[in-house]
Amino acid sequence: MMKRNVLLGVLIALLGATTAEAETFPSRPVTMYVTSAAGGVTDVAARAVGAKLSEMWGQPVVIENKGGAAHILGAQAVARAAPDGHTLLVGESAVFVLNHWLYGQDKLGYEVGKDLTPITGLVRIYQGIAASNELPVSNIAELIALARKQPDKLTYGTAAVGSALHMNMLKFSRMADVKLQAIHYRGAAPALTDVMAGHINLICVSISLLAPPFADHRLKILAVGSPQRVAQLPNVPTVAESGVPGFQATAWFGLAVTGGTPPEIVAKINADVQKVMSDPEFRAKFMAPQMFESMATTPERFVDYIKAESQGWEKIVREQHITIQ
Repeated sequence: MMKRNVLLGVLIALLGATTAEAETFPSRPVTMYVTSAAGGVTDVAARAVGAKLSEMWGQPVVIENKGGAAHILGAQAVARAAPDGHTLLVGESAVFVLNHWLYGQDKLGYEVGKDLTPITGLVRIYQGIAASNELPVSNIAELIALARKQPDKLTYGTAAVGSALHMNMLKFSRMADVKLQAIHYRGAAPALTDVMAGHINLICVSISLLAPPFADHRLKILAVGSPQRVAQLPNVPTVAESGVPGFQATAWFGLAVTGGTPPEIVAKINADVQKVMSDPEFRAKFMAPQMFESMATTPERFVDYIKAESQGWEKIVREQHITIQ
């Protein structure tokens, strides 16, 4: 009886300590690792959300860009951090879904749900296929014709193996029956820079990143990967209406924390992020200009979404025999 009372006392004390930690969180600066180079959509979303959280928490949210290696380095850094909520991860879908199928667990070095605890989705955006001004094509039909004449000659930039930029172009290649050559970068921003400079031919990247250089005539948007034309680019057709029916290209980004972080802290971060994402001013001044759709939800629903996405991409990876050695 005495032993049971002692154990009960210890449990109550631990629960009390956990609750107190959640109430005082964050007690120091928070580091938010971004799994891509500065300037890409992942980075833009992280900095906007991080700035609002910093205001709410009264603590700095420090952005640490850790791109490369298919977003694995940033994910590993968060997986190895202290499980106290002060180290967060903002990554694109590959971190949560694709890397599991592309890499062996020994190379990956983290497991979603164990080493990383999903908190919430952040944003979703459609991508567009753009070409360098030097490439002699003006639409998807001409791109397909040229690619068939020059198999494996036309190049496209990615934000690393398994990134949305990579996988959506692989999907396009399969559906359009063409062969293109991937050139891998540490993030979307440097890949986009090289398209504008004419060093590579193509990129499939978020529409919000393509719109400004398109307006300045620094590249050509051949088509968008949305179900319908987007309001901001009414004269740009969809890929589906341009000869590749059924094609869509999206990118999404989520927030995670080190595995083992107390549920109360996870719940607090989730609630605060949802407040940010539902704020009318934030939606009008940040989300709308970036053409972002909110993915804010509960941790449980985010986990369910990750599972569903994982099942869908597993089929594509296996069909295409995509492996990373």
